[in-house]
Amino acid sequence: MWKVKLSKIHGTGVFATENIKQNTKIIEYIGEKITKAEGDKRSALRIKNYLDSEQTGSVYIFELNKRYDIDGSFLYNKARYINHSCNPNCEVDIINNEIWISSIKSIKKGAELSYDYGYVFDKDDYRDHDCKCRAKKCIGYIVSQDDWEKFYKWEKKIAEKIKKNKNIKKNNVKKK
Repeated sequence: MWKVKLSKIHGTGVFATENIKQNTKIIEYIGEKITKAEGDKRSALRIKNYLDSEQTGSVYIFELNKRYDIDGSFLYNKARYINHSCNPNCEVDIINNEIWISSIKSIKKGAELSYDYGYVFDKDDYRDHDCKCRAKKCIGYIVSQDDWEKFYKWEKKIAEKIKKNKNIKKNNVKKK
């Protein structure tokens, strides 16, 4: 149903080897079950070590529930290669304490599988996570679609501050 190969989005990706119907369970995200505290510790370390890598993913820690995460960094977890997209063709489903990647639309043979990584918008670090999906509606950063409204409000606020500062500088130049 899928294979791993080089991606135009980032590093390695997962691609459909056949047409996949909407609402199909495609691949399970597997790895070591760890506590939230351990997941936070590993995430912080990996972000520090791999944030600027062009080929290596960064975190691979997936929230399973309120108490546990799955560390999917192990090579046997092929689902870890599924890239983020602002226009995804898959989503994550937690079914019986298992993390499944399922199609949310029909996927054509050869298409790269993708899902919304669901990163919460944080004005202090969203710029650390560039999006390379190239979707028409890409916002340039890996931010959950649920938080796009917050992102756009923040970007508008920053643009208004920049415009205001330019006007202040213009007025100061005219006075001289």
